[in-house]
Amino acid sequence: MKAKISAKVKIILCVIICAVLLIPIPAWYKDGGTFELNAVLWSVRKEHSISWEDRIDGYNIGTIVRVLLWKVYDDVKFVPESELQ
Repeated sequence: MKAKISAKVKIILCVIICAVLLIPIPAWYKDGGTFELNAVLWSVRKEHSISWEDRIDGYNIGTIVRVLLWKVYDDVKFVPESELQ
């Protein structure tokens, strides 16, 4: 005889699965101020990190949004330190 799962149990399981897949875990990096929200299905990274290009000191500033491992938005740009002052 097959055991039937009630509708309430199915709804509770769906809510738990959605919560695990969609609720983010915050992370802060010690690279100048980068902040990231990571969930299983998506992530958002607010970048502010110290960097250098062509021997010029500066910062990478911007936002990266990923959905299912694909970048859907990326506006991170290198800003020389001389432009910030």
